[in-house]
Amino acid sequence: MTVAGVPSRGRAIRRAHRARTRWIVAAVLVLAALAGGGWVLSAPRPAFDRTGNAIPDQGGDPDKGRLVFAAGDCASCHASPGQTDRFRLGGGMALASLYGTFRVPNISPDPVDGIGRWRTVDLANALLSGVSPAGTHYYPVFPYSSFVHMTVADVGDLMAFLRTLPPVAGRPPPHELTFPFTIRRFLGFWKLLFLDRRALPMDPGRGAAWNRGRYLVEAVAHCAECHSTRDVFGAVKPATRFAGGPNPEGTGFAPNITPAGIGTWSVQDIVAALTTGRTPDGRVMGASMADVVTNMAMLPQSDREAIAVYIKSLPPRPTPIP
Repeated sequence: MTVAGVPSRGRAIRRAHRARTRWIVAAVLVLAALAGGGWVLSAPRPAFDRTGNAIPDQGGDPDKGRLVFAAGDCASCHASPGQTDRFRLGGGMALASLYGTFRVPNISPDPVDGIGRWRTVDLANALLSGVSPAGTHYYPVFPYSSFVHMTVADVGDLMAFLRTLPPVAGRPPPHELTFPFTIRRFLGFWKLLFLDRRALPMDPGRGAAWNRGRYLVEAVAHCAECHSTRDVFGAVKPATRFAGGPNPEGTGFAPNITPAGIGTWSVQDIVAALTTGRTPDGRVMGASMADVVTNMAMLPQSDREAIAVYIKSLPPRPTPIP
């Protein structure tokens, strides 16, 4: 019995070993497949091929681009701190967040430290897909989740204007983020969940002013990025869109601009606030909104009126608890 049982026991051990080996190999293959699938799904997907000629590199209108620059509030973040020239775009502003400190980049025409070597297609990919010329993801602290709805024509005009500005030497320090937010590849999953790349088609049932206002508010001026509350992933909560949220600078609370918050304001009240920085009851807009007013005042009156028309049409939403 004992002698005869030894080979039998040995075969059982070998079978068990082979079974474990098969399970280990299967698990490794599954993990490899998941990792490979995740790598593919999280890959940066630029809106345009840099090797082609999908977007002309020249031909934009710098005068129109100056208005896009103002509507996009670009100087408020990218102007070099400590000086008053809004067109010296050396970057460097520190933006505190739950994930660490972000540093705003230099977008002046400097060929080494800025975007002087960028082509128009590079700016389009940055704004319309959050992808750098090097093929990496940008963090959504750069509000491309709104800029993604901009037109290619506006991007071309903006680039033409940026090229007229003075180059500024100096590169800001790198971001100071905590792990795992240092891994940019993970932003590919964020984009799959939260980046809506669909265009904003004209609504034939609305007037020209409303359609223009929607484009400015939802895309270029990216108003929802401040006037909304965000979830744990840093994405705007749909139920709070335009209903107010913590100020991105970390102090105060951006107000509710739906009819639930400013429903008593008329179109002309909103236009006046965007022009002078004063509310209908005489209060002065402060914090980051002061910069927004400076930029909005540069726009044609018709654009401020269009913004007001669209804001008046927003669905009322209750202000979230700060």
